[in-house]
Amino acid sequence: MKKYLFTLFLSIICTSQVYSQEAEVEVFVIDSYVTQEKPYKFILSLFTTESVTSSVTIEDKYIFTVSDTLAVDHRTEIDISEYNFDSSYVKFFISGFDSLGNNFRSDTFEVVLPFENTLKSDKNTSLLTVCCFGGIIFGLPSPTLVINNNDKLFSLVKEIPILSFYSGGYNYPSGYFSLEYAHIFNADFRNYLRVGYKHIFEIPVFEYISPGVSGFTTFEGFNGVSPEITIGWFKVYNAFTVYSKYRFNFQPSVSERNFHEISIGLYSNFFSLNL
Repeated sequence: MKKYLFTLFLSIICTSQVYSQEAEVEVFVIDSYVTQEKPYKFILSLFTTESVTSSVTIEDKYIFTVSDTLAVDHRTEIDISEYNFDSSYVKFFISGFDSLGNNFRSDTFEVVLPFENTLKSDKNTSLLTVCCFGGIIFGLPSPTLVINNNDKLFSLVKEIPILSFYSGGYNYPSGYFSLEYAHIFNADFRNYLRVGYKHIFEIPVFEYISPGVSGFTTFEGFNGVSPEITIGWFKVYNAFTVYSKYRFNFQPSVSERNFHEISIGLYSNFFSLNL
């Protein structure tokens, strides 16, 4: 009996010692982005709740020192032009030691890469495969429910981000201009062309929330404005984001033509010009 009690006591002590080696350090990433032109540099800045040393591990195989001295503010620039990645969304985490030598590790974060880097994958991803996959995303329209007074109609919509703006530090652009074509079946005005701007706010629970506004025309005398709100729900294969959108379309001078839209779709800015 004493032997079992001694073993239990020893186990508790060992467990306590293991836990004591892990520092309770919170990591807050301020900026994490990759420059859009060569050489591709991973810009990373963060702060910690305690003075620690820090390093960044990218895709569980590339490790870089951020700060080799104790600090709470950490910043680094890493040239990743010659490294191979399997996706345009790359995972990384922060680790290091506090003043007592206790180690810590952060949650996992993501950073988006320029499209060219994904072509250098070391996983037998051919250029043809990448182009075909991008082409499928590019051509897939969004199914949309159109509500006009008491009428409910079906529509197919295709939005193309044409110019994206990155302010730094995030997995999505801060905003983008888009060109959009919509066809509403069995409607008086069936074909719509829109040009608009969408602003993206990343949020903790989902991927993002995006208010926007567009101008539209049917080239048949029906012209108007379309305010909208979009929620990005989750990523699929780290390549595109599933979203839902609500939009109100109106022509100020002819209120009976106003209509609502509810749609789901896939967002990707593979073919956008990034600034």
